[in-house]
Amino acid sequence: MTERHTEVLEGVVSDVIYQNEESGYTVLRLEVGQEEVTAVGCMPGAAPGESLTLHGEWSVHPSYGRQFRAAVAERRMPEGARAIYEYLASGVIRGIGGATARRLVEEFGEEALTVIEESPEKLTRIKGITLKRARSISDTFRSQMGMRLLLDYLAGHGLSPQLGLPLYRRHGPLALELLKSDPYLLVDREIGVEFSDADALALSGGMAPDDPIRREAGLRYELEHNLTNGHTFLPRGKLLAATGQLLDLPEDKLEISLDELLDRGLLVQEEAAGETAVYLPELHEAEEYITHRLQEMGSRELCPPDGMEELLEAIQREQGIRYAPQQSQAVYLAATRQVMLLTGGPGTGKTTSLRGVLALFERLGLATALAAPTGRAAKRLGELCGAEAATIHRLLETRFDPQTGTLAFSHGEDEPLPADAVIVDETSMVDVPLMRALLSALRGDCRLILVGDPDQLPSVGPGNLLGDLLRSGALPAVRLTEVFRQAAESAIICNAHQINRGEHPSFRENQRDFFLLTRYDPARAVETIVELCGARLPRNMGIPSQQIQVLSPTRKGPAGTGALNRALQAALNPPSPEKGERPFGDTVFRAGDRVMQVKNNYDVLWREHATGESGMGIFNGDIGTILRVEGGELTVDFEGKEIAYTGDTLNELELAYAVTVHKAQGSEYRAVILAALPGPPLLLTRGVLYTAVTRARELFIAVGEEEILHRMVDNNRQTRRYSGLRWRLSREGGRQTP
Repeated sequence: MTERHTEVLEGVVSDVIYQNEESGYTVLRLEVGQEEVTAVGCMPGAAPGESLTLHGEWSVHPSYGRQFRAAVAERRMPEGARAIYEYLASGVIRGIGGATARRLVEEFGEEALTVIEESPEKLTRIKGITLKRARSISDTFRSQMGMRLLLDYLAGHGLSPQLGLPLYRRHGPLALELLKSDPYLLVDREIGVEFSDADALALSGGMAPDDPIRREAGLRYELEHNLTNGHTFLPRGKLLAATGQLLDLPEDKLEISLDELLDRGLLVQEEAAGETAVYLPELHEAEEYITHRLQEMGSRELCPPDGMEELLEAIQREQGIRYAPQQSQAVYLAATRQVMLLTGGPGTGKTTSLRGVLALFERLGLATALAAPTGRAAKRLGELCGAEAATIHRLLETRFDPQTGTLAFSHGEDEPLPADAVIVDETSMVDVPLMRALLSALRGDCRLILVGDPDQLPSVGPGNLLGDLLRSGALPAVRLTEVFRQAAESAIICNAHQINRGEHPSFRENQRDFFLLTRYDPARAVETIVELCGARLPRNMGIPSQQIQVLSPTRKGPAGTGALNRALQAALNPPSPEKGERPFGDTVFRAGDRVMQVKNNYDVLWREHATGESGMGIFNGDIGTILRVEGGELTVDFEGKEIAYTGDTLNELELAYAVTVHKAQGSEYRAVILAALPGPPLLLTRGVLYTAVTRARELFIAVGEEEILHRMVDNNRQTRRYSGLRWRLSREGGRQTP
């Protein structure tokens, strides 16, 4: 990677062309000596008259020409009467316009800003400024100064100024003071600074290595970090060992801090699943809540409707199908139990069974909601069932609570969903916190059908929900095992089941939908993948490149998603004077690019292009297309919903011509191309290959080495996830599945 040269630019703001109040992204004109230049970057509250020192690099925008992209902005208050007047007259302080600015400078000269900040009562000397208005002006100015000092502090320690906005939203005028006393505020999931960076800031600020604040922050960080590894808790010994290694501290000192956190209720410890388990309180409560609700629902037996057999016959006639015994059992169980699990691999009739359950609920007059964890999975569920489906987040009506800075849902115990039944597909992707939120939004008599394939990869978030529910034996379940004749004609489905049984996939020449193109050199493999997407499949198979998804087990390496995305972008969406671009780190985002949201963002505003409807929230794994790039702002279309991205949210986007297999969960594509080349053994597993193959609807092509595919099948290593849910459900005497 070529190291970029950072330049320094000093000047005075002459004009602010554009400023996004939410993100702080700013386009302004800067007087640098005798020259006036355009500068862009995160500079919230910048106003004419200010002196800036910018650190960044020059670039050429296809529409707006040469401009300076500031990574860091050091700001100094305007000096001299003229600069102070320009600053005040710009409208940067609410309540002061041009005329008032002139009178203030005439009255107080170069002391005007000091008077506004420290002696607002003196402002009443100006005609038209009451004491109430003077205090309001001063409060606004002090708030801006608080933000300015916070940004200066961040910049002085080499941290992005974009962190200032979420910090200030969360902690207000006390943000800087709190940050100085506890730099680990930056590690908050909504702010997202690496622990190592916050730790370096703390130590450079004079914090002792064994300071209790540092010890407690390390313990909490280890638990929060391991949520992304799927753990809802960590064994006490592992938590102490990992934190000791992180902080380079002896475990006996950490024992003291851990016990203090437990005493204060900031962590929870319990003997669970054969371990001395330490939880974050919200994860412990979530497991307890899920257990209570599901045991309550699982114990409730419902009377079957009169004439159940005739009803089943009528549904089959209506759908023009004859159910297999397991499918009939699934529909019957849905009629007689409040909650049930419906599982099975590809081609086993899950969709047919699901349609039967939905038809049954319609005949019983039940208002049924269909949901799935991701937008693509919800869209597919709706198409298969011929009914509207939504993401679980949208079903619960996600909102962002600015006071706590955390996710909240409109629907919960106080305002349950107006549904008599809820059907959730792709349950393997649902994590423990989301299931807790869903269950809390169900009325006491609401039915719940959980559908999924337990052999797919588990959720990205904490827990192994579907697997734990099945293995606990606490809930009624039907596992479909028969592969139907029509499905058995698909080599994709046959090979998926072979892989799941531990058998190597077959690449016979007469197969029409399952191929291997052998390539040993990663560079040649990438070339082949680009040829397939750009020409061969669109031309020979009639599959447009937009309906082809390239997958890789890994992000890094010569055939990881990073390298593949660069090659595919260059071939499928090359630069053009007509296409706006926005460099960001090592990526150049371009109009027309396929991109993926890689972080849940609950407070982003979207607008539906067709209806003008607006709403909040975009979620990890959603895929869209960049419509345009203007003034440093990207507009992305997520299947009809348009969202604007500026400097502080671009880190939530990645190119998505190629994605990891984990990111493809819950989605289905006409064609899937898998890069099958050497990589970390932890990623080259049977579950990864099975999930990749089952993403393909019409065509699966592996490009690489057959030996790698064999190794993946043979590697059935399943990393243990520390979770107490199965133990909680089982310890109460869970019943066996029928």
